[in-house]
Amino acid sequence: MAASSHRIMLGPLVAAIDQGTSSTRFLVFNSKTAELLSHHQVEIKQSFPKEGWVEEDPKEILQSVYECMERTCEKLTQLNIDISNIKAIGVTNQRETTLVWDKETGEPLYNAIGKVLGLCMLFLHPVLLCCELTEVFFSVWLDLRTQSTVERLINKTPGRNKNHLKHKTGLPISTYFSAVKLRWLMDNVDEVREAVVCHRAMFGTVDSWLIWCLTGGKKGGVHCTDVTNASRTMLFNIHTMDWDPELCKYFGIPMEILPRVRSSSEIYGLMKSGALSGIPISGCLGDQSAALVGQMCFQDGQAKNTYGTGCFLLRNTGPKPVMSDHGLLTTVAYKLGRDKPACYALEGSVAIAGAVVRWLQDNLGIIGSSEELEKLAASVGTSYGCYFVPAFSGLYAPYWEPSARGIICGLTQFTNKSHLAFAALEAVCFQTREILDAMNQDSGIPLTQLQVDGGMTSNRLLMQLQADILCIPVVKPSMPETTALGAAMAAGAAEGVSVWSLSPEDLSEVTSEKFEPQINPEESEFRYARWKKAVQKSMNWETTEPALK
Repeated sequence: MAASSHRIMLGPLVAAIDQGTSSTRFLVFNSKTAELLSHHQVEIKQSFPKEGWVEEDPKEILQSVYECMERTCEKLTQLNIDISNIKAIGVTNQRETTLVWDKETGEPLYNAIGKVLGLCMLFLHPVLLCCELTEVFFSVWLDLRTQSTVERLINKTPGRNKNHLKHKTGLPISTYFSAVKLRWLMDNVDEVREAVVCHRAMFGTVDSWLIWCLTGGKKGGVHCTDVTNASRTMLFNIHTMDWDPELCKYFGIPMEILPRVRSSSEIYGLMKSGALSGIPISGCLGDQSAALVGQMCFQDGQAKNTYGTGCFLLRNTGPKPVMSDHGLLTTVAYKLGRDKPACYALEGSVAIAGAVVRWLQDNLGIIGSSEELEKLAASVGTSYGCYFVPAFSGLYAPYWEPSARGIICGLTQFTNKSHLAFAALEAVCFQTREILDAMNQDSGIPLTQLQVDGGMTSNRLLMQLQADILCIPVVKPSMPETTALGAAMAAGAAEGVSVWSLSPEDLSEVTSEKFEPQINPEESEFRYARWKKAVQKSMNWETTEPALK
């Protein structure tokens, strides 16, 4: 009792499970200040049974969640913070991940398999650049085993139109989305097919798997997903906000195996074991949607960009879905309550962002670290007319040109590695502008400020260049865990929890750094025009003609 009397009372706390590509994290926030109090991270083991394949164990993923929870609670106790003040738990996850398990045994019906691909393979469907880099339980990016499934499905459409279902789903028919993967599992895995026939199969994305297990599993676990994850399956109608019988029939998916679709903020069920037993799980968002919420982009026209290996841009388009004419995805951004309206988003991605740094480091050997890249670029402050188009496997949105290849142009005898470093950073910014220009055209509303997060935002020169190229401010929050924060906010705001108000007047002001444009618009447009010229030069390099020996 003596120890507990010294525990710090911070008011209601809210936790978030952040289940990502190669790791799981559990984070605890103060609901009144949005301060991150403690967290723990566990890496997920991967095995490579064949060249280019990666496998992960769904049960190991679940165990990593329990471990993160336990260790975080231990850390809070060491800080004299009372864990009984944790009032809710949110979940955020990699989207499109496809799992099937046996509801009677609780066992996954297939290994956690992924296919690690070079970007050269991604052009089978350009929409892949709007998606995460990895997946649990099935394919990481694109798995070539599903390509024949996609071709068969597209052959069923009038004119072999891969956008045939886009009016309902906001998505093209692609190997990436869950319906195709689930169809492949049913066609090729005996255990899955048998469980479906015997009415024992449960399908879900990784959020569904975790929530079902954490709320009891085979002993009454809740089989559900939220609208943001459901909207990435190609089985979900983004207008009716429910599973669509016609879509399920098209893919041959029995609706009985699908999880119940819930809002992103409501009590789904209670934790059934561990130190947090009895705590409600009350928030669920796909990772990009969670980052949008964590960046507090609640207004029509607000946007965030996550800078990692690639860039992932999401723009709030309000209560009505906007269909893109420029190759962007239309997706559900969030639905923060059962009786609240859904908000939609346009989504686009840059294939090569942080990957440029790795290429300069690992392939060319001109830098030893990402920090060195920033120092080199800052030492000259210009590309000296050098432009770098990293179209290593073609050009994506808004061009969708598979024949393009990477080029570096505008070289002179005075160009050195510092100028190339600057050009590489500019390339990330130019590509981001191309996506945002497409979003501006699709939505009809010019962007006035860009919220940013992700590992590359630590590069202050990159952030300044981005503001210069966009001619608008770029805002970086001081607390980088925006994805987990978004899940925690949704959980804390749920009816029956209500410890985190999402009303604009109640939202905690987030400390941030703002990068204002420092060059005039004419200079920005001149550089952007030169970039566009370089892009044109990169096209039509790849042909079907045999290479000369």
